[in-house]
Amino acid sequence: MVKILLDPSMYHPHLSVAGELAKAAELGFEYLELSPRADFHEWHHYPKVDRHQIAEVKQAMKDTGVKIWTFNPVFDWASPDEQERQAQVRNWRRLLEIADALEVPLIATEFSGDPNRPRQSEGQFYKSMEELIPVFEKYGLECTIEAHPYDFVEENDRAVQIIRGVDRDWLNYEFCFPHAYHLGQGARDPREMMDYAGDRLKHLHIADVFDHTANVGNRYIMNPPGVDARIHQHNEIGNGEIDWDAAFAYLREREYDGPVSVCVFGWEEEADAINVRMRERIQKELGQGGAHA
Repeated sequence: MVKILLDPSMYHPHLSVAGELAKAAELGFEYLELSPRADFHEWHHYPKVDRHQIAEVKQAMKDTGVKIWTFNPVFDWASPDEQERQAQVRNWRRLLEIADALEVPLIATEFSGDPNRPRQSEGQFYKSMEELIPVFEKYGLECTIEAHPYDFVEENDRAVQIIRGVDRDWLNYEFCFPHAYHLGQGARDPREMMDYAGDRLKHLHIADVFDHTANVGNRYIMNPPGVDARIHQHNEIGNGEIDWDAAFAYLREREYDGPVSVCVFGWEEEADAINVRMRERIQKELGQGGAHA
């Protein structure tokens, strides 16, 4: 059965990590995916966690019965700027130390380079991996990486290829449904893309999204025309254009049993109800694992 994880991003503004663990339990989740927050592992910054916070979080996991299954850091480890890359590798080393202390088994992350310098970014990514492979293996951690809009790799197949290039059993691919129209340039079925990943598909991010390529790109208007930017959403299932009946049928057919992260953002006023409905839908489609009965 799948493990259903809550990404608590919608609670970051007003809850501590301990509070988010309690919220997850309240909403029926047994697992948390801790996404970036300023007092823990903020985007591109050195983690702001000391031993007292680690002890607090450990106690909160014990008290609530909810386990942090993944960290979801974003560090620019593929930056073409070498000084920046070195700083980001330093961030990584500390985060992996924290993951070990909290017994977090999985790191879910991004390639984090420059889309305008893809060749240089790819080289820097592999350089960082060479430095960090011993650290991941020292702690026995697994890692999944997603292709992200406005990264040096935005397409599904290329992302899988780059991961295969590292050639480690513990490093695999995460398919992010709200990125689907970037991953396939609006022209590919998510089932086809997940199939391409094969046995490297080890993690899913679940949220709905509208096709930004539809109506000759006029569904979303960004100014000035031609601006170097990307657009997508992380909406509740049904508030978008993913064919979820087909996607869930495919996942059942391939007997997918990895972690599934609920990652709806931007609807804080309805966060509790949305996250419960998302959990219930995933339980119905993929099994009862990873949630309180």
